[in-house]
Amino acid sequence: MPETYDAFLLVSFGGPEGPEDVIPFLENVLRGKNVPRERMLEVAEHYQHFGGKSPINDQNRALLEAVEREFAATGIKLPVYWGNRNWQPLLPDTLRQMKQDGVRRAIAFFTSAFSSYSGCRQYRENISAAQAEVGEGAPQVDKLRVFFNHPGFIEPMIEKTAAALAQVP
Repeated sequence: MPETYDAFLLVSFGGPEGPEDVIPFLENVLRGKNVPRERMLEVAEHYQHFGGKSPINDQNRALLEAVEREFAATGIKLPVYWGNRNWQPLLPDTLRQMKQDGVRRAIAFFTSAFSSYSGCRQYRENISAAQAEVGEGAPQVDKLRVFFNHPGFIEPMIEKTAAALAQVP
């Protein structure tokens, strides 16, 4: 019997949307880690070179729009949600909204392609913590496979790398 889902969840890292977000974002990312404040401030300065905004949230918005278009074109009737590990929209808030919307089971796409602690297991731990925070009735979340070795990821990477190398004198 095929698995049934009543929502799609995009799970990502998150990033600051402006200069005032940088320090709180980095404090969230580094919570519980032994990173000197001086190092955090050095990293914050890198964000300020780009106006304090990470491109990841806009990339996720574009991805969500593409997913919604594809779902509509192929007749997939799933609401689409987005939750981040480290910045708004945060996973607990998203799962809380999903619960309020009646979502019981979601299929999740993690924007991290790799199967590592920070690229996979930590995301799963964050989802588990968000479910615990939401409490009884929090949606079950099943993760799609990592895609670092999928032809749909590898082939475009090869093409882009070859094009970039062709421009090197």
